[in-house]
Amino acid sequence: MKAERPEAVPLAGGTDLMVELNFGRLRPPAIIDLTRAAELATHRQEDGHVFLGAGVTYAAIVNELPGFKPLVQASRSVGSPQIRHRGTVGGNLGTASPAGDALPVLAAYDAEVVLRSQARGERSMPWHAFLMGPKKTAIAPDELIVGARWARIRGPGSFSKIGTRNAMVIAVAGLSLVIDEDHRRVNVALGSVGPTIIRATPAEEQISSAMASSGAWQDPSTAVSEQVIDEFAELVASAARPLDDVRGTAAYRRHGCRVLARRSLAWALSERRLPTWL
Repeated sequence: MKAERPEAVPLAGGTDLMVELNFGRLRPPAIIDLTRAAELATHRQEDGHVFLGAGVTYAAIVNELPGFKPLVQASRSVGSPQIRHRGTVGGNLGTASPAGDALPVLAAYDAEVVLRSQARGERSMPWHAFLMGPKKTAIAPDELIVGARWARIRGPGSFSKIGTRNAMVIAVAGLSLVIDEDHRRVNVALGSVGPTIIRATPAEEQISSAMASSGAWQDPSTAVSEQVIDEFAELVASAARPLDDVRGTAAYRRHGCRVLARRSLAWALSERRLPTWL
């Protein structure tokens, strides 16, 4: 159907698309209903990797994927229960809003986006190549998002965000932090503070190196100094590229990233000392 009508807009949960339709900002010539494509609503383990179908809802993630704490936390923060039973990660990817709650988690996981077309078959691309800008992706007109795939990471992690209230809110700033024990690396991704999702690479390198030099990778009980944590938080904040808008100023967003970075790192280091993530 997409090959025959490449101008048609896919509809899954509709939690983003219907807003655009209701406000008259979008009038697609055709809509393809994906809700009965059961193949998209699956998740599975694939030889050390995880595949998450584009049609898996946030409610299903919370109920069926408890081992992926950052993704579960992000899913729980999405809208209301009604929205979580309709909204999908594939929708987050397709909308490509920098405020999409699942996207910093996929970035921290170094996920790839799986696409399929009738003419060219299936292809995958890294998340940062797929997300090209605010509400802009690299998907071809005849392609559909099949899902996301990432290597399973051994280590603790989290997702947290700042908003005007605790529920049903678009993030003013969001952050996902994942510790990769096998590669001895800390991954940090930011949402709502730039034109697309941002990896805080200098901060990742700083904290990963500091943990190596202090022996914290070998011995989780080794304390990380406050100076190192402060430097890490500042590097995370400096990675942000925010703007002033109705939800918050650029200065507040940077401050939010600094606070979220400190909290997320403290949570992860605490979990390493008592490894509940194993």
